[in-house]
Amino acid sequence: MTLPGHKDDVPRGILFMIGATVLLALSSAIAKWQVALYPVGEVMFFRSFSSLVVCAVFVLPITGLSVFATHRVRDHIARGLSQSISQTFTVIAFSLMPLAGAIAINFSAPLFSALVAVIWLKERAGAARWTALIAGFLGVLIVANPGADSLTLGALFALANAMMFGSVTVAVRGMTKTESANTLLMWQMVTLAVFHAFLLLFGFRWPTPSDATMLALSGVANAGAQYLWTQALACAPATAVSPFYYFLLIWALVIGFVVWGDVPTIGLLIGSGIVVASGLFLLWHEAQRRDQAQPAPVATGARG
Repeated sequence: MTLPGHKDDVPRGILFMIGATVLLALSSAIAKWQVALYPVGEVMFFRSFSSLVVCAVFVLPITGLSVFATHRVRDHIARGLSQSISQTFTVIAFSLMPLAGAIAINFSAPLFSALVAVIWLKERAGAARWTALIAGFLGVLIVANPGADSLTLGALFALANAMMFGSVTVAVRGMTKTESANTLLMWQMVTLAVFHAFLLLFGFRWPTPSDATMLALSGVANAGAQYLWTQALACAPATAVSPFYYFLLIWALVIGFVVWGDVPTIGLLIGSGIVVASGLFLLWHEAQRRDQAQPAPVATGARG
C-alpha cells in the first residue's frame, strides 16, 4: 500500500542529499582515524550503536514503538544485513587507502546496479549503457592503481561495498512506497547495531575518553547522514538526487588533504572524473529511457 500523500519534492531531496554527503564525509574521516587505533569491529559497533541511540532519542518520542510496525520485516532485515556488511567493507577500505580513493571507487555503485540489471533482470542494454559501464569500470581501475599491493587490497573492499550499495539504493527507493522514512531509519539502525555487535567477538579494547567521544561522534554524524539520505530518496527519484551524492568526493579530498596530507594524484583525479561522468551519464540515460517508455498522456478537459 502506498503512503498517502506521497509526492516528489526534488529541490528538498537535493538539499537532503548534499547534507548527507557532508555528514557522511565527517563520519568516514573519523572512522578512518579510529580504525588505525582500534579493531574494525569495535569501530563499527560504536558507530552503529551511537547512531541508534541518536535516532531513538529523536524519533521514538514522536512515533513510539509503532514506528517498527511493518509487513516487510524480512526486507528490513535483509537491507540491514546488506548495509552492515557494506559499511564494514567501507571502513576497512578507508584503513588501507586514501579516503578520497576509497570513496571514488564507491561511486561505481550505480554502474554495478546497471550491470546487475542487465545480467540478472535481463534488461536490454544498448550501446550507450555498455559504453558508460565500460568507461566507468576503466575509471575504477585507474583509481585502484593495480600493482600497489595495499591499494589493490583496499580497492577490493571498496569495490565490494560499491556492489552492495548499488543494490541497497534501489531497495530503499522501492521500500519508500510502503514504508515511512522513520520506519526505514529505525529498522536500519537496529539491524546495524545488532549485526555489528557480533564483530566485537573478533577484538575489543577500552577506548580512551577522547577516543570514545570521537567514536560516538562518528555515529552521530552517520545517523544524520543516513536520515538525510533516506529522506532524499523518499522525497525524489534516485535519478534526481543521486548525482549530488558525488559532492562527497569533494569533501573527502579536502579532509584527506587537511588531516592526512593526501595530495590527490593525477590517476585519482582522472579516474574519479571518469567514474563520476559515467555514473551521471548512466543516471541521465536511464531516466530518458523511462520517460520514453511511459505512454503519452491523453488530453482531457479541466476538472472543477
